[in-house]
Amino acid sequence: MTSPDSTPLRTAPAPAPHRPAWRAQAPVVGVVALGGGLGATARYAAALWWPAAPAGFPWTTFWVNVAGCAVIGVFLVAVTEVRPAHPLVRPFFGTGVLGGFTTFSTYAVEAQRLIEAGRLTTAFAYLAATLLAALTAVWLAAGAARRLLKARQR
Repeated sequence: MTSPDSTPLRTAPAPAPHRPAWRAQAPVVGVVALGGGLGATARYAAALWWPAAPAGFPWTTFWVNVAGCAVIGVFLVAVTEVRPAHPLVRPFFGTGVLGGFTTFSTYAVEAQRLIEAGRLTTAFAYLAATLLAALTAVWLAAGAARRLLKARQR
């Protein structure tokens, strides 16, 4: 194509084919769903193996949440400070598996049940202990992972 004075006109390059947002996110959603199913299955198995008394302290959920938070601490150090992981590893394991395994929704329901059963002290102890233990577990596990990493680099 030329202009009226016979100089060639530049045409804009053809736009790249547009990939719909849902197609770009489909792999992430898929691995989160798969990981979530695995994590939730592991949590359910733990509840079957170690059932809690109806009005007692929900030890199984407490330890599942604490253990899951500790694993999250180690995992995040591994994928951010040790070596980069495939882009789908964090959504699969961090969001999916560990998100499905840890269960703060059940934590809230169990606290509500304790309150409804008149076990206010146990409910508030459970709420506070889970929060403190989970945060401490992440902090201690991440710190331990970093110390091990530094020891290996020496």
